[in-house]
Amino acid sequence: MNVSLPFREGGERFFRQNDQRLPLLYLSFHFAVIAKPAGMGVYPSKSNPQHKSVEDYLQPQKRGGPWLVHRLDHDTAGCLLIARRKTALIAAQTLFSAPKTNSHLKKNYWAILDGELKKQIGEEGEINFPLHKIRQQHKWFMQAYTEKKAPPPSLQKNLLPAKTKWKILGKGQGKTWLELELITGRTHQARVHCQTLGAAILGDPLYTSRDKGEQNTPLCLLARTLFLALPSGEKIQATMPPPAFMLSLLKQISPEFPFKKE
Repeated sequence: MNVSLPFREGGERFFRQNDQRLPLLYLSFHFAVIAKPAGMGVYPSKSNPQHKSVEDYLQPQKRGGPWLVHRLDHDTAGCLLIARRKTALIAAQTLFSAPKTNSHLKKNYWAILDGELKKQIGEEGEINFPLHKIRQQHKWFMQAYTEKKAPPPSLQKNLLPAKTKWKILGKGQGKTWLELELITGRTHQARVHCQTLGAAILGDPLYTSRDKGEQNTPLCLLARTLFLALPSGEKIQATMPPPAFMLSLLKQISPEFPFKKE
């Protein structure tokens, strides 16, 4: 694992016995937040059953569960919320599916872009471009429709609204360090919205416009923080430190990291 965190008391009952455990960022009677590493799926893969998923680590309970409240892409590291009770699952998923106009749920990401963003776009902003899934032969990707690229009339009803707030935390060495707040939670939203800024996320082969790149670099996208304020009164707040491959790049971009205030 790229993340080394103290193991929380009670966590031994959360994971399967005699198995490597994933770091816990938060643990209560109803919920847990784990530090999902990059390169691990949240569900078992039918095409690669030998590769362990997050679900493979979790200890099944007599009453059912635990349950994944949401998902993260296979190549994305970060905070992943898990419900330990069915009532907790329903309450949390209600927040995730509700209109993101309140302060009860916040998901912040860090991304390192393969390129320095132009000064003209400013230091922060909001991306409000709808998405649509495009299928081509044996692959698929998400397409963002912008002012310059309008969707065909036949797709108007099928567009998925998507909104992302962004802020530059640092630039240098041909890279940009961004903080992203995902107001909606669409598939590949952070990845394709970053592309619309003029630079893809480093290590993202799907949305880069480059013919060559640092192909050996993992996807530099981290689900950095997760905050939920539940109707029960419980407040969940978790922060995942950057994995080693991102940490070394962040220090190149901002030599004072991790002492730089976010």
